[in-house]
Amino acid sequence: MSELTVKVRHWGNSLGITIPSEIVRKEKIESDDEVVITIEKKKTLRDIFGSLKEWKIDAQKMKDDLRGEWDK
Repeated sequence: MSELTVKVRHWGNSLGITIPSEIVRKEKIESDDEVVITIEKKKTLRDIFGSLKEWKIDAQKMKDDLRGEWDK
């Protein structure tokens, strides 16, 4: 099983991806083979940190907790 990141491109009226030749060779993929593809949009830092807006964190408490871990 291989994992890779590819760019989605326009292909006629659809979107398509290209499987790089090194993956084709490694996985021994041939024309008309069926493959399983899992789609997950790559997350940006904005997506990650934007999802934390609802967290109510006391910064001083977090620093104190971290310092307490260093003393152990």
